[in-house]
Amino acid sequence: MAYRIFIIGLLWLNTIVAWSQQATVASPNGRISVQLFNQQQAGTGEWYLSISYIHNGKNSEAIPRINLGLVRSDQDFSKNLKWLKTGKPVFIQEQYSALHGKRSQCRNSAHEIVVYFENSDQSKLNLIVRAYDDGVAFRYEFPDKEGTYVVQDEITGYLIPGGTRRWMEKWDMANEALYTRIKDEAVQQTWSYPALFNSADSLCWYLIHEAGLDRSYCGTKLSNVTDKDLFKLTFPDPGDGNGSSQPTIALPWKSPWRVVIMGSLADIVESTLVDDVSPATSMTNTDWIQPGVASWNYWSDNHGTKDYRVVCEFADLAADMGWPYTLLDWEWDAMGNGGNLEDALKYIHSKGVKPLMWYNSGAFKWVQATPRDRMLTHESRVKEFAWLKELGVAGIKVDFFLSEKQDMIRYYLDILEDAAQYEIMVYFHGCLVPRGWARTYPHLMTYEGIRGAEWYNNGPEFTVTAPEHNTVIPFTRNVVGAMDYTPVTFTNSQFPHITSYGHELALSVLYESGMQHMADRPEGFYNLPDAVRTFLKTVPNAWNDTKLVDGYPGKDVIMARRKGEVWYVGGINAESKEKQKSIPLDFLSEGVKYKLTLIADGKHDKEFNIQIRVVDQSGSLDVKLLRRGGFAAVLKPIL
Repeated sequence: MAYRIFIIGLLWLNTIVAWSQQATVASPNGRISVQLFNQQQAGTGEWYLSISYIHNGKNSEAIPRINLGLVRSDQDFSKNLKWLKTGKPVFIQEQYSALHGKRSQCRNSAHEIVVYFENSDQSKLNLIVRAYDDGVAFRYEFPDKEGTYVVQDEITGYLIPGGTRRWMEKWDMANEALYTRIKDEAVQQTWSYPALFNSADSLCWYLIHEAGLDRSYCGTKLSNVTDKDLFKLTFPDPGDGNGSSQPTIALPWKSPWRVVIMGSLADIVESTLVDDVSPATSMTNTDWIQPGVASWNYWSDNHGTKDYRVVCEFADLAADMGWPYTLLDWEWDAMGNGGNLEDALKYIHSKGVKPLMWYNSGAFKWVQATPRDRMLTHESRVKEFAWLKELGVAGIKVDFFLSEKQDMIRYYLDILEDAAQYEIMVYFHGCLVPRGWARTYPHLMTYEGIRGAEWYNNGPEFTVTAPEHNTVIPFTRNVVGAMDYTPVTFTNSQFPHITSYGHELALSVLYESGMQHMADRPEGFYNLPDAVRTFLKTVPNAWNDTKLVDGYPGKDVIMARRKGEVWYVGGINAESKEKQKSIPLDFLSEGVKYKLTLIADGKHDKEFNIQIRVVDQSGSLDVKLLRRGGFAAVLKPIL
């Protein structure tokens, strides 16, 4: 019979027969519990975790097995592990502020245990496990004080039972594949983070991801190639970028956190767990970090930044809309037609707008887009940042990383650390998805790592797949961090969209990004009704609170976000049928009247229905969504 050790909450429970003990740590609210099991007798062998979830008094075995262990170049820490002891349970309690994101005040609160093991060579491995009200996090630790080794494999793998519903994205180097429901459980391939699951009994939703990734490791992905039901962590492909796909570690060492956000769909969407477990920032002066909205010429004119006049038009758009930024995308070093870069920057500043500028990371020689290579070394970066600071450039967009090897993780972090010294905000494209870095480096404003509106330029496929994809990513990709989808397009680019104007407007609320690029051309905004244009002039992109109101991935989603005392609501429909929604307004403050401005679908997909009325917490918002339609609303307290 298996050897087990028991801990429930913060109390030890000693069983009568020692060889039938087990270890459990429970979340503060008692709904989530993590159990540690041993597959062999006498406390040695292969160990695994199991996670269960209680919903309305019913217990769901959400993830019955998570395999544990690491294989180091010198020793194996996945088999023949002997349990030594389990440390005294600790209550983690921390509150912190975020400059941008889904919530400005966050809480890191969990029960933690540390389990101590040794392998057959008497080398030590610790397992740190935390149970949160909204999920579970665990990581490995090698406590020895010296030694440098290669991690050849990580055994961590999630057993997903048959009948579990799953929404996932096929792996690609830029994390820009479609998010969709995977109906065929027999599909075996590699998958991007994060991955969303709903247990076969429908009681529990969970999202698998990782956080706290640093220079000491590589990014990982999920693979069920060997076993269709076991989603194992795998290292980057050898052909992805430079360097080794196996990370080199120096002791003492801790792995990134393995994170499972868990509960209801609302628990997942509203969670900040990926940031909660990541290191706090050491930055003391953050006044220069200013989230905001930017105009962007690439979507409507792929080579727009080569044209001085186009750059000026988008600077005018930002000024007219009250947006603080405009982005000079690729090829600004080849600008002509009436002016050069210096002329453009002078014009942008004259409009009271701050410029942002694009860079090619230079990580791949076959990507020749310019300017490139200026970020590659510390010497070239600080020279460039000093120049940008002198020019009054507020931030940079760095593109084409396309690798998550350890060398590339170091490159990302080198850019962030050098940029901070010159008070330059940063965002990444052609990149990994968030791993909690925005907490450590709050000037990291957003990431791509998403199939966004840019894909209307890449072929006809996104025209028909965008509606479903758009309603899955609020439950998946955008949960774990800022997402530069580049939303809100009323006109068409190279390929059309079939989403309604109301759907497009709603994306400004649904999608969170510390730097939000409104992607349409100037006339797309100038031709809007006054109420819609006013909405886009004032909609925030950094929030005090976020609530999921309604929705199901791939069908529809409605979210409410608060900035100060003002609430914004956005909702979209993915399906080819009209829907009538009645939205409770119970998230509003009690006893306060609000002026509601509702901008909903009109009679057809290019028309709005605008309504203004007074509401309070006891009321509801009744709205019709066209097929592939949507709406946005703002609720302002009446003083």
